[in-house]
Amino acid sequence: MEPFSDQFLEFHPIHGANVRLDYSGTQATRVESFANGVCFSKHPLNPGEIFLVEIEDKELGWCGHLRVGLTARDPAAMDVVPEYSLPDLMDLGDSWIFAITRNHNKVIEEPGGAGAGGEEPAGGRRLGRGEEEHGAGVGRDGGNNKPKTFFTDSHLHIENIRIPRDKLVGRSRPGRYSHILDDLYKSNALPPTARRSRIGVMYVSKGHGLADMHIVINGEDMGASAKGIPATQPLYAVVDVFAATKCVRIVQVEYGFFSLQTLCRKTIQKHIVHRMAIDWLELPEILKHYCKYE
Repeated sequence: MEPFSDQFLEFHPIHGANVRLDYSGTQATRVESFANGVCFSKHPLNPGEIFLVEIEDKELGWCGHLRVGLTARDPAAMDVVPEYSLPDLMDLGDSWIFAITRNHNKVIEEPGGAGAGGEEPAGGRRLGRGEEEHGAGVGRDGGNNKPKTFFTDSHLHIENIRIPRDKLVGRSRPGRYSHILDDLYKSNALPPTARRSRIGVMYVSKGHGLADMHIVINGEDMGASAKGIPATQPLYAVVDVFAATKCVRIVQVEYGFFSLQTLCRKTIQKHIVHRMAIDWLELPEILKHYCKYE
């Protein structure tokens, strides 16, 4: 099953007090402090439709990173947008939020389907302890991501959903040593919280009016981070531009046939040695920029 969506994804005009949207409604920047950065999708998501953002900018000195999820609450009906997605929006109910960390984002299932105390955790549990979820003190990223295997499949498969992987994987900006590092970034070693990392949220219908929420980080499904979500009411994407995450932009995902622009980019990239070589081609600057960064 492939979701075909004609809607151009944008952020909702209702958002946190410290958020500024660009003219297109696809870039959200937190202009001050570390909180009040909660954003929503302009329209509810369709089943299998991914709301994908790329981290455009970061701000040193804060502890914590991007948070994403879903909410059944209509942003237009909110009197005040909560200061935090975690715990404030969650405490309102009908919202499911996942805090992105540098290392431990993958959800693993309990062997017996139950956690400590005999209760099943919502969507399993994380692999490892992750990071502190509340507060915004001074801190730095730690740890070392082990490179993952290079994805050879052209699509990401989540149950019966197929999503073109082309736009899902974040890529580094070219630099002096890009021709050396390109092979490294092909292994998807870009940390989830780094600039250019791409993070998406979606839900998969499970029948009986329920759904599972999935988080996708640089082309890899992190598993069902929330299960049994009521899907009979509209579900909006939630993006909390929190703490060290300063700015994000929406990446439009193409379902079905690629656009002519995408086909041109893929053809150009196929015939170059490394991304730095794109600068040597006699192409318009805007096309060079698109080929290098997407």
